[in-house]
Amino acid sequence: MKRKQLKFALGSMIIILTLSYLAYSGYQESKTYYHTVPELYALKDKAFEQRLQVSGDVVPGSIKREGKVVSFAIGQEPQTLNVKYVGKDPLPDTLIDRATAMATGKMGRDGVFVADTMLAKCASKYEKEKAAGVQISKKE
Repeated sequence: MKRKQLKFALGSMIIILTLSYLAYSGYQESKTYYHTVPELYALKDKAFEQRLQVSGDVVPGSIKREGKVVSFAIGQEPQTLNVKYVGKDPLPDTLIDRATAMATGKMGRDGVFVADTMLAKCASKYEKEKAAGVQISKKE
């Protein structure tokens, strides 16, 4: 092989390896399975070591706004988790009391989950009525 071809092959290999590493590390970062509040507490020390997603219902009356930081609690009594949202994106309008919220971030040593990404499930009218025990009839 000529010297020029060797340099080209070596350069190509470095580029391919770099792109492969970046793709793999991006995949590892984004493949987070979401946990419920009890599952998160069951992780114990492992919860502090990794980026996690946690899901639960917003505890009524717990949403507090302090400038760009929003704090609230998710879960069901007696196991709730305090969440502090510090992300750059605006919070979803559907983040209200009793809505199902999914927060992505890291668990702090102080017991507060610091989220940088938030999703909130829009509760359906029918889900609310079903939860309240109202009979839903079909229109014919």
